[in-house]
Amino acid sequence: MQRFYFDHNATTPLAPEVLETLASCLGQVYGNASSIHHFGQAAKQRLEAARRQLAVLIHANPNEVVFTSGGTEADNMAVLGVARAAAGPAKHVVTTAVEHPAVLGPCAQLEREGVAVTRLRVGSDGVVDPDDVRRALAARYGPHLGDARQ
Repeated sequence: MQRFYFDHNATTPLAPEVLETLASCLGQVYGNASSIHHFGQAAKQRLEAARRQLAVLIHANPNEVVFTSGGTEADNMAVLGVARAAAGPAKHVVTTAVEHPAVLGPCAQLEREGVAVTRLRVGSDGVVDPDDVRRALAARYGPHLGDARQ
């Protein structure tokens, strides 16, 4: 029986060139990049080279590239970091009711911290109605921000 894998959000097969680079790193540069000894510094050099290479590919500065251990850590960092860094006391997060727990968990934490969180419904097709987004923004920030058509 032929099988198909559709959960590429969880993990995905590695491209051959990625596997080759990874195998090289695991076999040759296995130090802790935070350590000051030779092996750690070799790992740090390889890590920083990868950071610079990725920054060039996505037209970013290397200091804007953050590597995480996985999607949950990245989601937590993005949701909590952006919300906590937002200026002013009237912080508001708009999300959907069907987000992954790695997004909904930080949203619940933000609510406990006093941040307003709006969870939008999605249609049977899994898509958010843009008018619901406009209404959520307008309810919090006024109609001039909630209606992009103006």
